[in-house]
This record gives sequence, C-alpha cells and structure tokens, in this order.
Amino acid sequence: MNILIYVYNGITMLDAIGPYEVLRNIDGAEVNFVAEKIGSITADSGFIDLNVKHTIDDYSEADILLIPGSTISFMKEMKNKNVLNWIKDIDKTTKWTTSVCTGSLILATTGLLRGLKATSHWKSIQLLTDYGVIPTKDRIVEQGKYLTAAGVSSGIDMALYLSYQLVGEKETRAIQLTIEYDPDPIFDSGNLSKADKATKHLAEKKLSKVAFKSLGLIGMMNHAKGILKMMK
Repeated sequence: MNILIYVYNGITMLDAIGPYEVLRNIDGAEVNFVAEKIGSITADSGFIDLNVKHTIDDYSEADILLIPGSTISFMKEMKNKNVLNWIKDIDKTTKWTTSVCTGSLILATTGLLRGLKATSHWKSIQLLTDYGVIPTKDRIVEQGKYLTAAGVSSGIDMALYLSYQLVGEKETRAIQLTIEYDPDPIFDSGNLSKADKATKHLAEKKLSKVAFKSLGLIGMMNHAKGILKMMK
C-alpha cells in the first residue's frame, strides 16, 4: 500500500506527523513524504525541519494521498499550479484522498471537492465556500473517497478512521495502543463550540503571531485578501 504525504515549507508539522505515526503502523503500508524539491522542509514554527527525499515527480500514482495544512502557507500552495495539477493526476489513482486542517483548502482549489462537504481548521473553514465546497464543522468528514479532518490534532483521528476502513477494527485498536493515543486533556476547550470568548481571542492572537512569523511582511501583503477574510 503506497501512501504519499505531500509537504511544503510552512506546514504545521503535526498535520503530517500525526497521521504518519498511525499509517506507518498499518501492515504492508509504505509511507513517503514528497515535496516539489528534495531537501529540507521547515515547519510554520520555524524550529523543526523535515528532510524530504522524494519529489512529486517521482510518483504518478498512490493508494492514499494526504495533504497537511499550515497556519498561512497553504495560501501559497493554493496558487501553485504544478502541485495542484499533480494532486489532480494522483487523485485519479487513489483509493482515498485526504487532508488535515487547511490542507482541505489546497484540495478544494483543485475542484475535486466541489459540491461536497468538507471540514478544516475553525479559523479558515468558511474559505471553502469560495471553491463550491460545503463547510461542515465535524472533526472528520467523509465524502466518497475524500476524507477531510479539522484542525491539527484531528489528523490522528482521521488516520485511525482510515486505518479502520483499510484493515479493520482489530488492527486499528492495536495501532491506537501502539501510539498510546488516549486523549484526556486538562481542559475541555479543544473545540470552538466549547471555548469561551477570552480563549478564542487568545487563540486568534497566537494564530496571527505564527502567520506573521511564517510569511513576514511581504508575504502578508501578497496574501492580504485571504488573511483579512480569515481574521473576520
């Protein structure tokens, strides 16, 4: 089973690594990170790099394609015709095409989600409407072979659901235990519907801070329209 995770500079690392830790434990799975160019991919935090050894030109088919999101760099990927065309070509061969967080916006730009329901990070989910996609505030949204997950940590849940569809309950339970995924957070504020106004405000400030750090002033100016829409 060939699984490709597309990565790019500015990704939120857990969007890619969370699902990877689940999917790599599926018997017979071969998981590869791919980018436009071989070399170092830097996370939106600026502190973590991923050494990518394969380019998108190395692959013309896959059983599963996963597109992670980012704080702001997904907007650049949404304009990258080379990547968008590659996604559409790979999608013709996949059994499952998936995304995490704002990765769904990259996927939506290809037109593959038009008329379908999808989810994304709570801060950017309404941008899906620009591409004829129906925003759905569920943690995981399944539409045929398309699986979209909400923000960041939901990628783990999505990967476990995908594992269940591929290899069944017995193996998926074992994978969940292997990574000891037993969430029990100290606070119940991980969903927008559960967060109070002050928590939401502080979260938005933190997201804005990472966005400015990720792109800098010139990048923010280039993506001003989309950023302003996200901040409403």
